[in-house]
Amino acid sequence: MLSKGITLRGLEVFEALARTGSVAGAADLTGLSQPSVSQQLRNLEQALGIDLVDHSRRPMQLTAAGHGFLKRSQTALSEVRLAQSELAVLDLTHLESLSIGLIDDFDNNLTPRLVTILANSLTGCRFKMITAPSLEISAAMRARKFHLAVAANTGEPMDGIAEYPLVRDPFLLVAPRGVFAAAEDALSGEQRLPLLRYEPEQLIARQIDAHLTRCGLAFGERFEIGSHLALMAMVARHVGWAITTQLGYMRAVRYHDELDAFPLPFADFHRTISLFADANWSRDVPLDVAETMRRLIRSQMIEPAVDRLPWLEGGLRIIDA
Repeated sequence: MLSKGITLRGLEVFEALARTGSVAGAADLTGLSQPSVSQQLRNLEQALGIDLVDHSRRPMQLTAAGHGFLKRSQTALSEVRLAQSELAVLDLTHLESLSIGLIDDFDNNLTPRLVTILANSLTGCRFKMITAPSLEISAAMRARKFHLAVAANTGEPMDGIAEYPLVRDPFLLVAPRGVFAAAEDALSGEQRLPLLRYEPEQLIARQIDAHLTRCGLAFGERFEIGSHLALMAMVARHVGWAITTQLGYMRAVRYHDELDAFPLPFADFHRTISLFADANWSRDVPLDVAETMRRLIRSQMIEPAVDRLPWLEGGLRIIDA
């Protein structure tokens, strides 16, 4: 049995303090008042019988015990949030059919979780799910081939389609381990390694090329790769460097030990991934599916990413309803 004073709210407050380094920041993150945040931390430390935070320093810093407890508490919170996602999904038993197009960036962890959650609710429903690149998903959504679609926003209007933003996904630079000290080293034009590009028909390739052009940067077109994992493998094998997104980087987990990831020196270069639905369809279904997606994205993608690349904190984030 847990000691009295150890609560989920206390763990959430402690996690928020560790992220922000201040009571005010934790209050903003959790929606609690600053006195409530301080009280939650005191209760947790009293229950554990040890200081988790060095209260004499500003910004607050974790003690050695705090660092160890944070890893355990984050794991526990992640599991609770995941369980909440699986239980909180809407009742879809009234639907006769449901078809969803899903961006292939989610294939690793999120897609199987989402399918399981939906399948448990679709007891008498014909269910179809297709994974594909964003442009294909968006085109199929315009043609009303899906009831719901999750894809990167293309920037083009979609008449009669409602959008529910899910996550802000920043672009970053990936390079072979140990070759560059910062993104600027690759972008300077003096690098020996070439830029490995996505195949130009993909939305991500168009977004990257357009932004490089706006920044006055030009690189050769020696390599154009259609497969994301093949591109990441080529970077890992020192063939070149690439620009991708956080979700793209996290899909390449098998190559992480051979890659370096750097923030780009560009202001606000990111894409938005959203849920799309026919505007005439009942709002209850897309609203609830969107909220389930946000919980899954937070637990399965954002938290592991920020844990590995702390500088993503704040840039990679859920877009609340």
